[in-house]
Amino acid sequence: MLDLRDPVVAQVLWQRLISVANEQAAALIRTAFTPIVRDAEDLSAAVFDRSGRMMAQSVTGTPGHINSMATGMKHFLAAYPPGRLHPGDVLITNDPWQTSGHLLDLTIATPVFAEDTLVGFFANTCHALDIGGRPMSADADDVHEEGLYIPIMKLYEGGRPNESLFRIIEANTRAPAPVLGDIHAQVACNEVGARSLLALMREFGLDSLDALSETIIARSEQALRRAIAAIPDGEYTAETTADGLDAPIRICTKVTIAGDAVTVDYTGSSDQDRRGINVPLNYTEAYTTFAIKAAIGPEVPNNDGSFRPVRVVAPPGCILNAQPPAPVAARAIVGHFLPGTIFRALGAAAGPRAMAAGADSVCLISVHGGTAAGPFTYTFFCLGGMGARAGKDGLSTTGFPSGVAGTPAEVTETLAPILIHRRELRGDSGGPGCRRGGLGQTIELAVRTGRGYGIAATADRTRCPAEGVDGGKPGAPARTALGSGEVLDFKQTQQVPPGQRVMLALAGGGGFGDPRTRDPEAVRRDVLNGLVSVEAAREDYGVVIRRLAPGDEVVVLPDDLVVDQAATSALRAAARPPRDPAQPPRRGPSGGA
Repeated sequence: MLDLRDPVVAQVLWQRLISVANEQAAALIRTAFTPIVRDAEDLSAAVFDRSGRMMAQSVTGTPGHINSMATGMKHFLAAYPPGRLHPGDVLITNDPWQTSGHLLDLTIATPVFAEDTLVGFFANTCHALDIGGRPMSADADDVHEEGLYIPIMKLYEGGRPNESLFRIIEANTRAPAPVLGDIHAQVACNEVGARSLLALMREFGLDSLDALSETIIARSEQALRRAIAAIPDGEYTAETTADGLDAPIRICTKVTIAGDAVTVDYTGSSDQDRRGINVPLNYTEAYTTFAIKAAIGPEVPNNDGSFRPVRVVAPPGCILNAQPPAPVAARAIVGHFLPGTIFRALGAAAGPRAMAAGADSVCLISVHGGTAAGPFTYTFFCLGGMGARAGKDGLSTTGFPSGVAGTPAEVTETLAPILIHRRELRGDSGGPGCRRGGLGQTIELAVRTGRGYGIAATADRTRCPAEGVDGGKPGAPARTALGSGEVLDFKQTQQVPPGQRVMLALAGGGGFGDPRTRDPEAVRRDVLNGLVSVEAAREDYGVVIRRLAPGDEVVVLPDDLVVDQAATSALRAAARPPRDPAQPPRRGPSGGA
C-alpha cells in the first residue's frame, strides 16, 4: 500500500502525472493539422480526477486555455454527471462563458474508465483555424456573428462518432479538412493520455486517483498560501489603459492580501463594448490566477489547489465580465492586459519579478481571400516585447502572458498564398530604462494571388504604449499600415487592394528604472546588436557612442564602437530629458538598427 504522506512517494507520482500530461500534449502537437496548434502551440492539455479537479497539466499550454479549462470542467460534469458517461464517450464545447472565452477555442474532454469505473478525465483546448461566422477579428456585434456555437455535447458516444455534429462542423468552417483534422488529433491525444494513466495506476496498484488527487491539490494549495502569507497584508492597486475601438478601455486592478488569501477586484473597469473585445469571466479568472501564481509563487504546481487561495471580482456587465451574447472573438486583446496590471500593482512585493508593462496582447493575424482554386483563410501569431524586469531586460518578441510562439515565415508561405517580405526586430522599440524593455518586431507581408485580400491583426498598444516603471520610459507603440503609407485599424478587418503590402510594427515593452543609470557598456552592446541606435543611445540613455580613433587606448572589442566616457559623463550630468520613444529617433550618418 502506497503511503502518500511520504513526500518522496507523492513527488514520484506527481512527476509521473506530469509525464502523462506531457505525453498527451506531445501526441496532440505531432498529429495536429494546423500550424496554430503544431507550431505556435496554442493549446492546453491536462489530467483531472473523477470530480473534475485538475491534477496536472502539460508543460506546453497557455494560461487562457489551461486555467479556463480547469475551472470549466465543472460545466462538463453539470451537463453530463458520471452516471451519464460511459467508456468511449467524448465531450466537446466551445461555449465562451464555460471554457476559454471565444468560439474559436474547442475544448474536448474524455472520461477515463478502469473497467467500468470512472477514474478521471483528460481534456485539451485548441484554437481552431476557422469556426465560420466573421473571420477572426473584433468586427462582430454579438457572439452569434462570430461562428458556430457548440454547447456541451457528445462528440463520440460509446466509441461511435456523432456524425451529425461532424457534418455540421464541416459545413460551418471555411477550412474543413484542417479543422476536422485538429479535432481528431484532440480526441486521439486524450486517448494516449488515458492509456498512460491506466498503465500508471496498474504499475502502482492504484484502484482510484482520489487519495493522490487530494494529496497533490492540498500540497499546492498550502504552498501558494505560504507564498501569499509572506507578502504584507494590504491593498495594492494599479490601472492601465488599452486602445479599445471607439474609446480607450480602462482596467482597474486592486489586489488585496489578507493572511494567506488574495482577492483581485476589477471594479471600476470599463463597461463591456459593442464589439468583440469583451472578456468572459472564465477567461478573466484564468489570467488572474496565472498572474498571482507567477508573481508570488511560480514554483507552485498549477492545479486545482493553486486556484483556491485566489478570489476574482469583476462586476457583471464590465468588459472583464461580459454577459452573453456579447461579442468576444478578440477577447485576448483586453484579457492579456491583466497579468501586467497585477505585476505592477504588487510592485516591490513581487521582488525581482516586478515588471514594467509589455505589449500585453499577442498579435493574431488573420488573412483571407480568394485564389483560382477557391477561398483561403490563414491565421498566425506574431509577438511584441515584454516589459523590463527589476533585475533583467525585457524579452524581445515573446508571447507573454500567453506563452504561444510565433509561426516561422517558411511555414506560413508553405501553407498559404502569403509572402513574408521582411521580418526583423524593431530597433529602438524597447522602452529606455536601467533595464531596457523588450523589442517588438516589424513584419512586411502580402499575398501572391494577384487579388485583393482581407486582414485583421488583433493586437493593442497602438495608441497607449506600454508604460515604464520607476523612471523607465514607455515602449514604442504598435502601428500597421499599407505599403502606400495609409494607416490601418489594428483590430477590425481591413480590405487590402491587389499588389499592396501590409507593414506591421509591433509594440515594445516599457523600461524599468532611470535609463541614465544603465551601464554604458550595456548600451554599447545594444548598439552593436542593432537593438538601440546611436542616436537613441545619446538621447535616451545619455551614452555617447563613437568610432575608435587613432591614439585611443587599444582594447580588444568585437567592433570599433566605443563609449566616449568624457562626453557620456558630461551628457548625463546635464540630465537632459529622455526622448519619447513614441517618436522615431533622429537618424544620422552612423544610424543604428
